[in-house]
Amino acid sequence: MKRHLISAADLTRDDAVLILDTAEEMARVADRPIKKLPTLRGRTVVNLFFEDSTRTRISFEAAAKRLSADVINFSAKGSSVSKGESLKDTALTLEAMGADAVVIRHGDSGAPHRLATSGWIGGSVVNAGDGTHEHPTQALLDAFTMRRHLTDGAGQDLSGRHITIVGDILHSRVARSNVHLLTTLGAEVTLVAPPTLVPIGVERWPCEVSYDLDAVLTKSDAVMMLRVQRERMNAAFFPTEREYARRYGLDGDRMSRMPGHAIVMHPGPMNRGMEITAEVADSPRCTAVEQVANGVSIRMAVLYLLLGGNEPAVTTSPAHPSPATTPDGGAARRTSHRTEESK
Repeated sequence: MKRHLISAADLTRDDAVLILDTAEEMARVADRPIKKLPTLRGRTVVNLFFEDSTRTRISFEAAAKRLSADVINFSAKGSSVSKGESLKDTALTLEAMGADAVVIRHGDSGAPHRLATSGWIGGSVVNAGDGTHEHPTQALLDAFTMRRHLTDGAGQDLSGRHITIVGDILHSRVARSNVHLLTTLGAEVTLVAPPTLVPIGVERWPCEVSYDLDAVLTKSDAVMMLRVQRERMNAAFFPTEREYARRYGLDGDRMSRMPGHAIVMHPGPMNRGMEITAEVADSPRCTAVEQVANGVSIRMAVLYLLLGGNEPAVTTSPAHPSPATTPDGGAARRTSHRTEESK
């Protein structure tokens, strides 16, 4: 693991599998009566959110607290940012307060990279979504969910699986991160959208592009529906919502044409009746709620691997810690060593 997590493209296959395997260990903590580990005690994690968020901010907060870190939630609204304070001055303030990690969501693409490479802070930077660029932890939790449903689990990648991502690709940082990560894990990715919602230069992405949803459903192991991001649109990208739903929405009839083992995914929030019908959203094949739960495990794994000290991630008992707490019997110790070297 590198010092920061800015882009899914920065992750190698081994990096990604290590995070997914560590998240499996973290997920077991949720089944305990006391859902807390002492791993990051004394560390400070700052959630620096310049955009509104519910799932991502709460997920990172829950993840940090379950690892016993101190958490500071920073919202641009009601802060000095609303008075004109720059990102640099905000970062210097956080550094003065001793932030070990900054989880940043920003409306401008590239803001997390700027924060990580500027020298303004000494801690780790985690990208929680920047503009229309990337959202790497969302891609990781999506891959985690797919691996649980489509493979034998720990140690596996997604080789040979066909993943279809449908909807507003143009404005979606989730789509970009998923294309990078899923192809790194060996999956074959197909993007489906109206021509007006396909980014310029998509032919250089490591994926296929289709404008016909019905043509790809029968060979898809997972279908991810994306929200149409009206707040980022400044023009008419399709005639009407009804027309969009008819051509690119997932309803019960289309879901019935998917393979029996295939799952339906959605990063949330949903526009029910537009990209997905209530029948599909509430069906057992839809993993939207499961993805939220998996997000906490993935973000625990990311924070642990970036900040983890000498203690194992998960111990069998307080009195007798297990020397092999990660799936490969020593990833925790090796990761701690690599983390210290990278610093």
